[in-house]
Amino acid sequence: MEIREEITAYGHENIQCSHKSTIELTKEDHLTKKGNCILGINCSKACVDLNSEFKDIIRKGKKINVMIKVDDLKDQFYGYGDPNMTLLDEKDIVFRKSNFICNRTILIKCNKASCELDKKLIEKLRIPGKKIKILFRD
Repeated sequence: MEIREEITAYGHENIQCSHKSTIELTKEDHLTKKGNCILGINCSKACVDLNSEFKDIIRKGKKINVMIKVDDLKDQFYGYGDPNMTLLDEKDIVFRKSNFICNRTILIKCNKASCELDKKLIEKLRIPGKKIKILFRD
């Protein structure tokens, strides 16, 4: 499986990852406790910034594997693209367990939400500035 896209984001003291249906990455540089689905801030890319080849793969409805790496810890999940994905949001990327699609949605029918991610990994994400790598493979 070839790496199709790589994104970098950073931790924040308010990261909770307690949402039951989504995982989110944002380019925003701050986070309140209300953002309970957010995995990382200061994200290197939003939907609009993804490479065009990867966007084409997503729009073919393919299964995409996502790996999250923080130091020596890893977690992974998968989801599916859809021909209706616009991938136009300039600030966020959202992974959804549901079939809901908007400009922020990158994958639907994901097998994990933020509350199901590895708790040790989430603890590390609460360290401000902790680097997170997100790798996408098809």
